[in-house]
Amino acid sequence: MENNLKKQQAGSGSLNSQLNTRDHTLTGKKRSEPKIWYKLDLSAIVYPTLQRRDFSSVYRLSVLLKEPVDPVILQKAADIALTRFPTYKTAIRKGLFWRYLEPNNRPGPFVQKDIRNFCMPMPFKAGNRYLLRIYYYDHRISLEAHHCLGDGTGGMCVLQTITAVYLRLLGHEISNGYFVMDINEPPHPEELEDAYMKYANAKVCPARPGEKTYRVRGTREPFYTFNVIDGIMSVKEVIAVAGKYNATITEYLNSVLLYALIQKQQSEWHLNLRPVKIAMPVNLRRFFPSRTLRNFITMVYPAIDPRLGEYTFEEIVKQVHNYMRYYINEKFLRGDITTNASTQRNPFIRVVPLFIKDFVVRQFYTRVQDKNSSAGLTNMGALKVPEDMKPFIERFDIYMGQPFSSRTNCAIISFEDTLTINFASSIMESDVERYFFRKLVADGIHVTIESNRESLPEAMEHI
Repeated sequence: MENNLKKQQAGSGSLNSQLNTRDHTLTGKKRSEPKIWYKLDLSAIVYPTLQRRDFSSVYRLSVLLKEPVDPVILQKAADIALTRFPTYKTAIRKGLFWRYLEPNNRPGPFVQKDIRNFCMPMPFKAGNRYLLRIYYYDHRISLEAHHCLGDGTGGMCVLQTITAVYLRLLGHEISNGYFVMDINEPPHPEELEDAYMKYANAKVCPARPGEKTYRVRGTREPFYTFNVIDGIMSVKEVIAVAGKYNATITEYLNSVLLYALIQKQQSEWHLNLRPVKIAMPVNLRRFFPSRTLRNFITMVYPAIDPRLGEYTFEEIVKQVHNYMRYYINEKFLRGDITTNASTQRNPFIRVVPLFIKDFVVRQFYTRVQDKNSSAGLTNMGALKVPEDMKPFIERFDIYMGQPFSSRTNCAIISFEDTLTINFASSIMESDVERYFFRKLVADGIHVTIESNRESLPEAMEHI
């Protein structure tokens, strides 16, 4: 299928993210086989730029099965399933003007026993240059992927397909559907495309007003320490409580996190209050028809400004509700991705050497973008799997990975009647998490707390 796709050049309109080929002529001989490569999508361009010795843009997806995992069978399943995802079985390369992904035929990725402090930095030349890891522990299978490969939707397709193949190798009949891809079919061309460039066609590039927000200050943990606190609860209970506030689950949980951040700011000494803002990715596939397994998200920023006065929780929910209705729609989101794409399409910027682009992007992100939010929150929503796969699954988890700076990130996912809220941070303090779960409990939601810490902070033990 790949060899039938047209040759692409960087920035060449709506097809510029599809499969690219470059022909090389051998002197005095017939032409060699085309070399396959994939241009980084619009979001993926940024993530390698932010790479540090102690930070990579890595996220984790996990599935908890009802039976212990056999690592030998899991390795076979991974080897079989990953052939279906050519953009995930790649290595990142650097050119003069841009980075790109090329197929990685080295052995791997190898299934490993899980580690306590996961989502560790992912050096591009380590692990046979693979940009994903597969772990197992007891009943759990986990996939970690570098964000330059794709977002959580693409990663979930990889994880669920590996899991389905694993269950089939154990002798179970598992259908395709939802996130489980057919491993006997080649990938559809749309799965490989840069969907941003396809839909970035608004006639105006809306400006993005920015203002420094409240930043959570904490004691940085030693390198390679990753603190996780999970809250597990009933979907029905959360829906019932959110309904009392006339809100969706996403609106309600965004409001609870804003409430927790306000509580945290008020508990500290401060010269001036600052706005509290959440960076929340939106899955653009909900608004634009795309089958891409690469990145296709954009950010929105629900916020509360405590300088305007004291907000009740009901007022916070109402403001978040109205914000979501105003900004999360096809028209606004099209304008937003058009603004993002305008830089990529600029002919002058395209010929600027990569090291200069890296410097400018890194400075902008560090000085402006990272200071534009107080915390991150993503909600992957209610996951579905084929009916014959349901009996083998307990729940799913999602983690946003190491924050770029000292703060906490929150990720939400649900399966059947189990909703899991996963907090991840690299600071010792857990005040935001404590305020968050206390509010849920006060609203009548029963929460089970799990953590990778040796012992939870005393305050967390009595939420």
